[in-house]
Amino acid sequence: MPPMRAKFSANTDGRLPLYAKLRDQLGSRIANGEWKPGDMIPSENRLAEEYGVALATMRMALKQLVDEGLLDRRRGTGTFVKQPAFRADLFRFFHVHDVDDPDIPVIPESRILSCQEVPLPAEVQKAFGEDSVSHCIKLERVRLWSGEPLLFEELYLRLPDFEGLLSLNPKAMGPLLYPVFLEKVGILISSATDELSFGIATETSAQQLELAPKAPVAVIQRIARNPAGRVIEFRRVHGRPERFRYRVTLGDHPA
Repeated sequence: MPPMRAKFSANTDGRLPLYAKLRDQLGSRIANGEWKPGDMIPSENRLAEEYGVALATMRMALKQLVDEGLLDRRRGTGTFVKQPAFRADLFRFFHVHDVDDPDIPVIPESRILSCQEVPLPAEVQKAFGEDSVSHCIKLERVRLWSGEPLLFEELYLRLPDFEGLLSLNPKAMGPLLYPVFLEKVGILISSATDELSFGIATETSAQQLELAPKAPVAVIQRIARNPAGRVIEFRRVHGRPERFRYRVTLGDHPA
């Protein structure tokens, strides 16, 4: 019986390299739980045959996922989904789904634009409280899916808690930041409150999201706390409004 051919979505930017499209497709299999932490994924040869692509192309796609910290290559053994060193329920903070199929969760690519120490803005100081210092770390990044920018994020992180981030290579930060915070600087985010609204793109977010100046955007404001209940992160996210949907289930599903 011939091997089953994977569904390889064509609903992607035609300008995107094939290996990058494959990265998104393979990442979806991690996000939807088909490949769970600790699982060994199929071999490069088998995946290349499954997707109908050249072996070299598949290797490039897998390398990107390894570089992002989603996969772990073990010499002489195989390639495994990386075991997260954080509580599994933290994944509730990362619900991003394929716009063409809302039932399919995805892990968008992350592109760090900057990570630097800046004066603490008044709005962030209010969130951090009276014990905050005069400066914080500001991290800017864009999240992409199939080569298209979806989200522009500005994170303000408390000092001195996150001081260790300044010495990290931004390329070493994978698509999920909370595991990086825990593994690299020992900071656990235990709870977060998100507030959704709509607003106008700033000059920077319009540029990064490839929108017209002052275009409407979805706005998510997040306040995140450590296990002691201390606010250590203030985040503002601008997203393309046509990519946002709100879905909630009330009550129990029928048996």
